[in-house]
Amino acid sequence: MTNIAVLTAYVIVLSLYVNLGIALYGIFARPSLVKKLIAITILSDTANAFAVLVGYRWPRNALPKPPVIPELPVTRRVLEEYTSSAVDPLPQALVLTAIVIGLAITLFIAFIIIQYYRLYGTVDVRKVRRI
Repeated sequence: MTNIAVLTAYVIVLSLYVNLGIALYGIFARPSLVKKLIAITILSDTANAFAVLVGYRWPRNALPKPPVIPELPVTRRVLEEYTSSAVDPLPQALVLTAIVIGLAITLFIAFIIIQYYRLYGTVDVRKVRRI
């Protein structure tokens, strides 16, 4: 791997850790349910990005390639090059499914927060605990 690819990989992993920290802080430290919902969304997006990152293969002398075999007929050389540098498509498919499910769950939680506001007049969990 080239130096720029290694540096890029480190920056991506570091940004995932920063996003994870921000999300956990928002979930545990913020009293507003809306802020907790935003933090949960950041957490799910970070988990999805990590799943896609796990699917990457980092070949020694090239950048990762999409999971497509461009040459027909498929020879042994083409197949070996494909298996050594192509990105694994399974994590990408799972992330697409997780995005759809995450959207449905986010909308459901947003609806619950709206109902919570209608009943109590606030979305601050500390104030509702006093009521």
